[in-house]
Amino acid sequence: MKLAIVGGGPAGLYLSVLLKRRNPSHEITVYERNPEGSTYGWGVTYWAGLLGKLRAGDPESARAVADASVTWTDGVAIVRDERTVHRGDAGFGIGRRRMLALLADRARDLGVRIEFEHGVSGPDAPELADADLVVAADGVHSALREAYADHFGSEVTSGRNRYVWLGTTKVFDSFSFAFKETGHGWIWCYAYGFSGERSTCVVECSPETWTGLGLDALGEADSLNLLEKLFHDLLDGHELIGRDRAGEPAQWLAFRTLTNRVWHRGNLVLLGDAAHTTHYSIGAGTTLALEDALALADALDAPGSLQDLDTALTLYGKRRRAELVAAQSAARYSARWYENLPRYMSLEPARMFALLGQRHSPLMPHVPPQLYYRLDRAAGSLEPLRRLKRWLGPRVARAVHGHGR
Repeated sequence: MKLAIVGGGPAGLYLSVLLKRRNPSHEITVYERNPEGSTYGWGVTYWAGLLGKLRAGDPESARAVADASVTWTDGVAIVRDERTVHRGDAGFGIGRRRMLALLADRARDLGVRIEFEHGVSGPDAPELADADLVVAADGVHSALREAYADHFGSEVTSGRNRYVWLGTTKVFDSFSFAFKETGHGWIWCYAYGFSGERSTCVVECSPETWTGLGLDALGEADSLNLLEKLFHDLLDGHELIGRDRAGEPAQWLAFRTLTNRVWHRGNLVLLGDAAHTTHYSIGAGTTLALEDALALADALDAPGSLQDLDTALTLYGKRRRAELVAAQSAARYSARWYENLPRYMSLEPARMFALLGQRHSPLMPHVPPQLYYRLDRAAGSLEPLRRLKRWLGPRVARAVHGHGR
């Protein structure tokens, strides 16, 4: 096959690696509009389960990614001025730029052609004219998807809170949170290391806090100075960095959740953020994009798939939409938990941190926080309560979502 992959993010590059490794006769070109080494974001997170899937897909790139990653097991939260620690499963962080470089190198070694600084304007672009398969891996603002938005059934909803993606010179050895109460409401930060020199810091707050603190009007330097003062005990005197690319200041955004009813049209198929997004607070965006690539590679590798491309792409879309249900539900409840943060901040810090870890639960919004904490602790030791919680949660979720429609 001749394949054109539009977008040189993790999903597009990894798909090129998988397909070229499985069938060296494929002719694959990746088109990326930005210069090589230029990317948004700081570090990305993933968990051990993804590494096993990457090793099965391509051991060499999996090994390179693992070797370039940092790891942590603890979660630390500073609530007001009190620090609490929770033990947890191992998590991993890697610089987005580093991951992309590793995947690009592996793709080139296999014979994939990568065209940097080569934007593709839309599905009628000449670069795509003779491709057997066109992969839209060009992100949430995908020009290829937008050309047929009605066909794909694209829906976008914006979250209420504001957030900004920053870096810092402090290297965190745990996944860390800080929650600060101001005269204008709560503001909080998620922070995690991704190399021996840098960490990611995502700052979030309600729109009322954002405007009340003046963050909607301050320039970048003044905004960073204010945030450094607010989170001084988390940062230990280290600076925040707003520019992840030369000349581009960090922007405050409202998160956009994207879904699509179908994932392909003819020989055009969606991948990664062009197909779906999940709220950053569950740390799954890169993992889900790479899993998309694995699923699409499997679909294209099935017997007869190249002769019946429509069936292969239909099965890929159905499989991934089904697999994403749990992550999308978790992301929806996680985002809402943060949007309703004041509801939980009267708890003592250790209990608040425990509920933070349970924020994906569809039951939590409907149970008083103190009572939910007690029930959750009881369920941890009583099997009948655990079964009741597992049974009741999905039913509450379906009822709420059905009422919302």
